[in-house]
Amino acid sequence: MLHWKCVPDLAKALAAALLLFVPSERGLAQVPSAPMPELPASNTPPVIDPQLSRSSSPPRQVELLRTTQAPTHGVGLAELIQIGLENNPELRQAGLRVDAAVGRALQAGLYPNPTVSAEGSELGGRSGPGGFITAPIITQEVVTARKLRLDRQVGLHDADQSRWQLLAQRFVLLTAIRRGYFEVLAAQRRVEIYSELFDLASKATQTTETLVKGRQAAHLDLIQMRVELNRFRAELDAARQERLAAWRRLAATLGTPDLPDSLVVGTLEGPWPDYQFDAAVREILEHHPDVNAARVGVAKAQWALRRARVEPIPNVTFGSGYERDNVERQDQWVFRASLPLPVFNRNQGNIQAAAAEVGRAAAEVEHVQNLLHARLATAFGQYTATRERAERYRDSILRDATEAYELALQAFQGGQFEYLRVLQSQRALAEAKLEYVRALTELWLAASEIAGLLLEEDWPPTR
Repeated sequence: MLHWKCVPDLAKALAAALLLFVPSERGLAQVPSAPMPELPASNTPPVIDPQLSRSSSPPRQVELLRTTQAPTHGVGLAELIQIGLENNPELRQAGLRVDAAVGRALQAGLYPNPTVSAEGSELGGRSGPGGFITAPIITQEVVTARKLRLDRQVGLHDADQSRWQLLAQRFVLLTAIRRGYFEVLAAQRRVEIYSELFDLASKATQTTETLVKGRQAAHLDLIQMRVELNRFRAELDAARQERLAAWRRLAATLGTPDLPDSLVVGTLEGPWPDYQFDAAVREILEHHPDVNAARVGVAKAQWALRRARVEPIPNVTFGSGYERDNVERQDQWVFRASLPLPVFNRNQGNIQAAAAEVGRAAAEVEHVQNLLHARLATAFGQYTATRERAERYRDSILRDATEAYELALQAFQGGQFEYLRVLQSQRALAEAKLEYVRALTELWLAASEIAGLLLEEDWPPTR
């Protein structure tokens, strides 16, 4: 291996190329999302316009789909969220389920229609060929015990549950979009790192080839440079494919799988959100839409039980009509009244089932709260751990790896080390950068989960 004093041209060229890899402050400004009104504190579900998920030609999507080339200006998180809110089919389904539930509630409270009929009897009798003609007979079922009101209350509570589920689905979508966004952003950063490494190795290899031809460098130097160059080329190609796959997953989440590939703008660096676990638990257990939907489910079950208990009270059917007696040649009226007798079937089974459903619905509230508590604990643990790791890389590991690389480069320039030591320190710095990016990625994925559980609309923080 040749030293700096023996081949000054090689050392100068390598030093100039290697200095390109010294860490720099990078990152683009984060685009803030639109704010959301405060959520109601009561169990009354917010009125959410299902049209938010029914737009057939959203302006932003049309703009992106006009060309198959990737936009040069990139796309921000706020734009991606808007596309997802306008195109995601699951959100649209949730909105339509609200409409369906409202329709069922309306139908459940409608009064039964009257029945109009006509009949004839003894039409061929000997005493009178005309017989008896009864027309029209109007029959009406009279619903007792406020059954229709109870049916409508059950339906309205079902609609309230659907509204809370729509709100929950909205934040499920926001969480998925945010996670996909940060996955693409992290993949872009890895591509940038490997591009820097590849450019560095390419320039160093070209310089070494020239010096080997002039017999100013050993052939072993060139082989080592080529190995490093090919390794970085393979890693760069893999990183590009991973970024493309991450973009395609994000586009599918938005509901626009044909969305042209585009760079996303933003930064993995701070500001990182601050969360307090106890405060977050209280907020989620009180206001999360899944909890509110479960609470509405308890009320719905109670109304259903009341409805089951009044079912044995019979409805009365009245009928009245005009009858023509062609035998006696006279006009007369007909009146009828009927009702079922609850002798055998008093709705015992349905009452028992409805009572059990009340207990099940009450337990569901606790079950949902436990699930949310576990989800928050998992996400919070991941966020805390990855934030500590990211801070350690940022404040210590990256700084030390950079210093080690610069010292190795200076020693090589002074003829104290072989170039292999520079390559080792360069590789250590590259691995530190990649691990830092991975820590930041996991940090933001966990933070996205927490933000979704806390129903944070204006996120991430921009201070």
